[in-house]
Amino acid sequence: MISPILFWFVAVITVLPALSLLFARKAVHVAMAVVLVMVGLAISYVALGAPFLGVVQIVVYTGAVMMLFLFVLMLVGVDYRESLKETIAGQKWIAFALAIGVGVLLISVVSRVTFPVASTMTDGGPAEVAPLLYGDYVLVVETLGFLLITAAVGALVLTHVPRLFPRRTQSELQAERVAAGANPVNKTFPGVYARHNALDAPALDPEGEPIEESVSRVLKARSQTNDGIEFKDENRSRRRELGAKEGDA
Repeated sequence: MISPILFWFVAVITVLPALSLLFARKAVHVAMAVVLVMVGLAISYVALGAPFLGVVQIVVYTGAVMMLFLFVLMLVGVDYRESLKETIAGQKWIAFALAIGVGVLLISVVSRVTFPVASTMTDGGPAEVAPLLYGDYVLVVETLGFLLITAAVGALVLTHVPRLFPRRTQSELQAERVAAGANPVNKTFPGVYARHNALDAPALDPEGEPIEESVSRVLKARSQTNDGIEFKDENRSRRRELGAKEGDA
């Protein structure tokens, strides 16, 4: 028998997330609530002497099936809330009446079900569960597997976006850039000066003239650029001191 403390603990972590399934607006919150419900059921199975069902509940359902649900949600998208606007007139009241009818039907059926009391305690291990799971209820197991595969394939179909135009190759993109007047090679890096931060000073071409496009546009907008003339003049003066001619490289 399960202890009262454990019973109320399992009831809290099972019933409250189950109620959140009715009131949560985001699908990912619903999925996490189902995870808590499955954990509570697993604890109940272990406490009632069915450790195999408890482990299967955690490993298969909580670990694999719910991860598959979350994967499907991530593919479809969870960045928006579900619309509460009724597309069919009176659908809320119709759903409410159907829910009451199904609840009354389940209560009437469950209240008349009786289970015989076993004379001996049966262990809930794999040897006892396997014949029932893959014998009497094999159709249910296969149907659940088919539904999960269908959900994954449906998510892939929903997230697939058909291509409206043929995919362009790298050579076509490069030719388009050159035709638009872009530089066919990499952008020139800023100049390198030993006594100055080179990010705000333009690079020099082979003739010693500054290359304006080598400086970041952000620095230009902030007026934090350096024209590099002082370094160019200093370089010329040092070259004269060393005896180099004006046209020498």
